[in-house]
Amino acid sequence: MPLSEYEQRVLEQMERELTSDDPRLATTMKSTTPRSSVRYVIAGIGLVVGLLALVLGAAQSVPWVGVIGFIVMFAAVAYAFAQPKKAASGPQGIVSDSGEVRKPGASGSSKRSTGRPTKPSKGSGSFMQRLEERWERRSRGDGTD
Repeated sequence: MPLSEYEQRVLEQMERELTSDDPRLATTMKSTTPRSSVRYVIAGIGLVVGLLALVLGAAQSVPWVGVIGFIVMFAAVAYAFAQPKKAASGPQGIVSDSGEVRKPGASGSSKRSTGRPTKPSKGSGSFMQRLEERWERRSRGDGTD
């Protein structure tokens, strides 16, 4: 059932708002590449070869040929449905609010010895630590995240 003109306009408006609000998320959502047909052809050939080996192994009462055929069939199907590896493009790392790119393992916060807990800079620490700190700030009412 196709969308009505009103629904198409609303959907386009939502796409524009998403692109303006969070361009990285919109780019990530749009960057799905269709799978190559060559991948399916290779998987199909592997499936046929594996099936022939399985049948041949069963017909000749040679179990190891049948097992190899099954493994080839399984690998062919797994290859067909696996996501192709993406080549690394552009800088790899974490982009801070100021636009600086740092490696994922590098920490940008300095340690102070004041005896009190320091508030980490935005983007530092693990995801769960940042989430917990955000929750604590909200529960105390001293932050608007």
